[in-house]
Amino acid sequence: MTDRTISHYQILEKLGEGGMGLVYKARDTQLDRDVALKVLPADAVADPAARARLMREARLASKLNHPHICTIYEVGESDGQVFVAMELVEGQPLSARLAAGALPVEEVLSFGLQLTDALAHAHKRGIIHRDLKSSNVVITPEGRAKVLDFGLAKRLKGETGEDVTTQTLETLTAAGTVAGTPAYMSPEQFRGQPVDARSDIWALGVMLYEMASGARPFRGTTAFELSSAILNKPPAPLPPGLGGAPPLWLRSVIERCLEKDPARRYQSSDEVRASLETVQAGVTLKVWLAWKYGLSRRRWLAVTAAAVAVVAVLAALDAGGVRGRMVRLIEGQKYHSLAVLPVANLSGDPAQEYYADGMTYTLIAHVSKVGALRVISRDSVIRYKGAKKSLPEIARELKVDTVLETSVAREAGRVHFTAQLIEAAAQRNLWSETYDRPAADVLRLQSEVAREIARQINATVTPEQARRLSSAREVNPKVYEAYLRGKFYVSQNNPGSFEKGMDYLHQAVEIDPAEPLGYVGLAEGYVTLGHGGAEQIDSFPLAKAAAEQALKLDPDRAEAVGVLADVALYYERDWAKAEKLFKRALELNPSLAMTHYHYAWYLALFDRLDEAIAEHKLARDYDPLRPLNTAWLGQLYIYAGRYDEAIAEAKKALELDPKFRVSYGILRRAYSRKGMHQEAIAAAQRLVELNPNGGNTQLGIAYALAGRREQALAIAAKLKREAPDTADLSALFYAALGDRDAALRALEAAYERHGTAFPWIRVHGSGWDDFRDDPRFQDLLRKMNLPP
Repeated sequence: MTDRTISHYQILEKLGEGGMGLVYKARDTQLDRDVALKVLPADAVADPAARARLMREARLASKLNHPHICTIYEVGESDGQVFVAMELVEGQPLSARLAAGALPVEEVLSFGLQLTDALAHAHKRGIIHRDLKSSNVVITPEGRAKVLDFGLAKRLKGETGEDVTTQTLETLTAAGTVAGTPAYMSPEQFRGQPVDARSDIWALGVMLYEMASGARPFRGTTAFELSSAILNKPPAPLPPGLGGAPPLWLRSVIERCLEKDPARRYQSSDEVRASLETVQAGVTLKVWLAWKYGLSRRRWLAVTAAAVAVVAVLAALDAGGVRGRMVRLIEGQKYHSLAVLPVANLSGDPAQEYYADGMTYTLIAHVSKVGALRVISRDSVIRYKGAKKSLPEIARELKVDTVLETSVAREAGRVHFTAQLIEAAAQRNLWSETYDRPAADVLRLQSEVAREIARQINATVTPEQARRLSSAREVNPKVYEAYLRGKFYVSQNNPGSFEKGMDYLHQAVEIDPAEPLGYVGLAEGYVTLGHGGAEQIDSFPLAKAAAEQALKLDPDRAEAVGVLADVALYYERDWAKAEKLFKRALELNPSLAMTHYHYAWYLALFDRLDEAIAEHKLARDYDPLRPLNTAWLGQLYIYAGRYDEAIAEAKKALELDPKFRVSYGILRRAYSRKGMHQEAIAAAQRLVELNPNGGNTQLGIAYALAGRREQALAIAAKLKREAPDTADLSALFYAALGDRDAALRALEAAYERHGTAFPWIRVHGSGWDDFRDDPRFQDLLRKMNLPP
């Protein structure tokens, strides 16, 4: 069937089959993506019951939108063939993982918590799975569980409001009529009694048992023996050790899931989750007791036994309030850093990517208001869009302890949004929620997520931060859409897209001049242009005007305050005003990486190098994958005379981007200062390959400082002919050649063009130390409003 097309889906390969139908990997030719396509087998196409069953699966499952549930994209019919297109989940079935035996207790807890989240999401929407089993769960390469095939899902109540029942025990002998897989079916399913969420909890208990032991709790060589064991016998005893953890902790949770009387079972997935979290808290309690009191082995065993008993009781009773207080007492604020991973676009439409990408930016801005949490910048997290790396890998690279996974879809003026907070190293779910809101409430929604994250990690939130977190307002959906489109295109870092993005931001302002979002976006865009060189210096006043208007509408917009600080530093040269604004912006949002970066350069300007280096490191901490934050830190080390550290930082930046030109310039300067002239020349030659004009200037300086004057003069002559606009670098070139008059004339010319880089000639180690006693140099400092 691999040469067939069903509707607009090109069949690629067969993935599997079961009672519900055949599943293929297919290509959606309209949206240019791979999907899993479920179709009825050929011999069942004419069966109205099978057709209705498949359509029911799609209708119910399409209402579910959760990170641990396979997403349904479309249900349809083509040439008499009923199909369901769904998310193609890569990974390995949990059943295949279990073929090798029991899982470590950490994975049992992690997967168990993820599954309870998925079930809670479905149950709260009136949907039960009825066929939950290890083969219906896929573990992705990132270590995330995805529940597949709500193929037997059924409303908790029928259309008339009466309970719906499954088949009776006698139907086990009738082929194709059993609702559910026998090994995972609850006693009430076999008895033909009403089925509700507690039947899924039974199946979850079976899976927890499997993960913990490598075997199933009830066994039989025939369907009758199996059903008899489920109805009448206790589960087989769990083996000791349980993946390396004391069995009592988890055993009590599993046993309660497997209570034969539904009334004695957990009554909701949320209760199961609370108990599993209590088990994790018990592990923490063990470690904490040993660290806190330094117990001997004998006392340790005694205290641990008591702790195990307490945790087991809490888990069995689901004492959620006690559990929460216990965890907070032991841990306090355990988590201090967060990466908001790129928001997943669940609309099925690639043209909506701008909405998900832009929402990543605004969500980060909201979460960053929690001052006790270090939140990674968008420029670093966006690199993980579509990446196949595991959460622990991502966390190590970004140096964070938690990640927030989210997804969004828009439909009929509403926003469907899911959020999941995860402890990255252990891949432990800390919190998850699904939202369905009017599009106008999207900013309020994001503020709610930020507040909930603060609550979950027990973060200290000041009254001022709490006020700002609660101040989100309704936003015109058209303004928000134009703003997100603008941010999306501006961030693509090419002239055509940048101009397109700025046009959208202007549209946002025109649609609603009383909404600050558009002004903030314009301010950030114009200040970026202002850093583009002398020909774009007049963008700074435009950035200032937009930022001031944003602050009139919203005085707490940290990004707008940061833009005004940039303008004061680079354009107005109002040093006192700049520092005041930098401090205010970082008070409002400590996670603004670029504000830390520019504040570091303000500090360097006044020889506060230790402070500057510390501030620059903060910029790197908040935006660790941006080479700019690492390479330019190397320049601060050069100012401080710490050349080996400068070289190390430049090389780290090249690991992030082998073509990052700034790094080679810093290597050239550091090597020249160390007298390693061959290495300096080699770095400059690599720069010439990437940027002939600037690279040739650096190469000329390297030759001059190495004493190779003839080669340096040849390059100087070439620059005069071909690149007369590199006056700032030419000034240093003349200085390296020992021509003081030419160097100072070039420096004066650069100042007259009002370039942005030149105040740093004042800094010791900038290359101008030998000119400090020259009145012309001091006069230039005064013109720039710099102290001598």
